[in-house]
Amino acid sequence: MKILGVAPYLWISSAALVEDGRVIAAAAEERFNRVKGSKAFPSKAIDYCLKEAGCSLDEIDRIAVAWNPGMHIRSASSRYISDLRWRGEYLINIPASLLNVAGNPDVDQVEELIRMSGNDMRITFVNHHQAHAACAFFLSPFDQAAILTVDGRGENESVTWSMGGGSQIKKLSMVRFPHSLGEFYSAVTQFLGYRAYEDEWKIMALASYGTPDNEYYPRIRSLIRRLDRGQFELDLSYFSYYLFDMQPTMYTKKLPELLGMPRQKEEPLEQRHRDIAWALQQVFGEMMTYLLTHLHALTGESRVALAGGSAMNSVYNGKIREATPFHDVFVPSCPDDSGAPVGAALHVYHCLEGGEKKIQPLHNYWGPAYTDREIEESLKQYKIVASRCDNVVEATAKLLMQGKLVGWFQGKMEFGQRALGNRSILADPRNPAAKDLINAAVKYREGFRPFAPAVVAESAWEYFDIPVGDTVPFMEKVYRVKPGKKAVIPAVVHVDDTGRLQTVSRETNPAFYDLIRHFGALTGVPVVLNTSFNLNGEPIVCSPKDAIRTFYSCGLDALVMGNWLILKQR
Repeated sequence: MKILGVAPYLWISSAALVEDGRVIAAAAEERFNRVKGSKAFPSKAIDYCLKEAGCSLDEIDRIAVAWNPGMHIRSASSRYISDLRWRGEYLINIPASLLNVAGNPDVDQVEELIRMSGNDMRITFVNHHQAHAACAFFLSPFDQAAILTVDGRGENESVTWSMGGGSQIKKLSMVRFPHSLGEFYSAVTQFLGYRAYEDEWKIMALASYGTPDNEYYPRIRSLIRRLDRGQFELDLSYFSYYLFDMQPTMYTKKLPELLGMPRQKEEPLEQRHRDIAWALQQVFGEMMTYLLTHLHALTGESRVALAGGSAMNSVYNGKIREATPFHDVFVPSCPDDSGAPVGAALHVYHCLEGGEKKIQPLHNYWGPAYTDREIEESLKQYKIVASRCDNVVEATAKLLMQGKLVGWFQGKMEFGQRALGNRSILADPRNPAAKDLINAAVKYREGFRPFAPAVVAESAWEYFDIPVGDTVPFMEKVYRVKPGKKAVIPAVVHVDDTGRLQTVSRETNPAFYDLIRHFGALTGVPVVLNTSFNLNGEPIVCSPKDAIRTFYSCGLDALVMGNWLILKQR
């Protein structure tokens, strides 16, 4: 069974193809149209998925959409129903009218049937948080687990508590929009002069520079009131994100009265801004602990899987085991909207078709790959002189040891917001100047933002206070760097002595693993600095042409694509 998952018009559009319960291909539209955070219909991503699966659209059995319009049309107003309609509106008007006739029943999923090339194809519209929950559980290694989804909003939910077991997921409870932890975080992100829904991770980094227990903490804490059974309420008089009438900001004039004047985009950061970021992150963490503790009380489970945009908060993710009763924590590589089509397709396969849960490999290499011949053709097209290496791992390790900044382009592109060793920029973590150099000359971004350490899995415990048996394959958790190692890898240690690490195994990425191991053999440090291969404001590179253009647009010293090596001439 081939199921195509589609998530158009969300915060980032993407597509995925699942065959008999296994993810075959997945990619975001931005990687192909080169528009950061593209929300366009994912036509190019769909084309890639079909090509990777070796099939055409009319060979797809089911299409799963990660949003359910039935939740919006079930209460359609009668003033929109007249005696004469534009025929194209039948797709909306007839289901809406039938739902009205039925008395507005609860709509778990809506299906449409289309005929293509003589074949019937069902389109299933999956509730957004159902898609997130399926992404979390069915990509996890657990046969049974509690599930928490938290984001800005779904159709009418912002939080769901669920229980997953076998091929089914049972929703236990939810928090209704407009009370939303995700929107709360985004509103304060905008207040601090950053872009809502895009720059929240900047706030995570900025929070480390704040003063603990500062004067803004009780003010921000006062905006959320806990209720019984895991519920909470925001003081909505401070927010306007739920008013869909072109409000200029996500907050009302009351928030500046509480926190002071909002920061404008170009204004310098003050300690007040850092303290607000600290308070926001602190309150967010407390609320996540509250939600997870309630989930544990509902399920009694020791294992939990998380998804939704709020599960991108790697700073909090690293604290779940110590802050909650859960012992095992799984966060997929794509907990945000980019992973919604994966979840929608897996929901249809397992929950609707009864397909048995399969253990998915712990990687996200579901994007396009390019052969050495295809890379060579791109090099020739741009008349670039490159050398072919017999051992790119050894050559790249030596370049890193010499202090070079390297673009590393190998194998299949990662799926999700983070590069995990196939579309990466790499540097020597021992170089104290590497962080500032990459921020200034390559990424063109704020100097306070840290970079991630990629470490071979078996050595992670030597450098980080990571719980025994834990792995971090997707850079999804932040852990403290051990005191004796801070001076060894200064380029990847944040101001609060932490790092958002990636543990790398040979099973999931042999080339990247061997590179880090070889660098460790040369230097005694089996760790490299790893950040995504892109410039600020641009998507991560997808093709050799993208890599070449990015390489010559910034301060990288070397580009390694497949077995080809390009060095900039000094």
